[in-house]
Amino acid sequence: MRKQLQVLKTDGTTEEYIHTKVVGTINNALSAAGEPDMAMAEDLAEVVTYYLYRRQNQREVGSSEILSMIKAVLVSTGFEAAAVALGEHAIERRLNRSRTEVLAVDVQDFADVEKLYRTRQPPVRVPWDKSRIIDELTGESGLSRQMARVVAAMVEERIFSMGMTRVPQSLLKQLILGEAAAVLRAEHELQAV
Repeated sequence: MRKQLQVLKTDGTTEEYIHTKVVGTINNALSAAGEPDMAMAEDLAEVVTYYLYRRQNQREVGSSEILSMIKAVLVSTGFEAAAVALGEHAIERRLNRSRTEVLAVDVQDFADVEKLYRTRQPPVRVPWDKSRIIDELTGESGLSRQMARVVAAMVEERIFSMGMTRVPQSLLKQLILGEAAAVLRAEHELQAV
């Protein structure tokens, strides 16, 4: 039996390679280019996965290498627009991560808004780091690392889609709790079936 391929993430952590994430990435790229095609996404993902597992004695691959490989497969199969869309999405994600920060402030009502902008001593600012959410969920809540990654990705997507660059810690906590509840509910419903 072949050993599971590990993906080295940009934050320095590793996770198991998940073929369906590649399928989803390719389908999202095709959709962004106006050419959604799940069957094609599955076929192209098979090529990427096959190549990764055929490499000699390499059981770890960087997430940026996987991204480059996906873009190369898209370009070589005539889906240049999808490759461009994927590249732009990756750049936008990196920019959002570098511009977003979490403010150590608990906003409960309008009076607390002054803490954000009108105090002599502004709140502590921490750069956005999705891995902190993952560590909190695995350490304090006992979620599996994979489940915590799903929740963190959902929270990150919400924050970025809101266009916020300064996120109060209290809002971040509420988003984490809401998304974790949704994921746990979905897992429970799947187990009940």
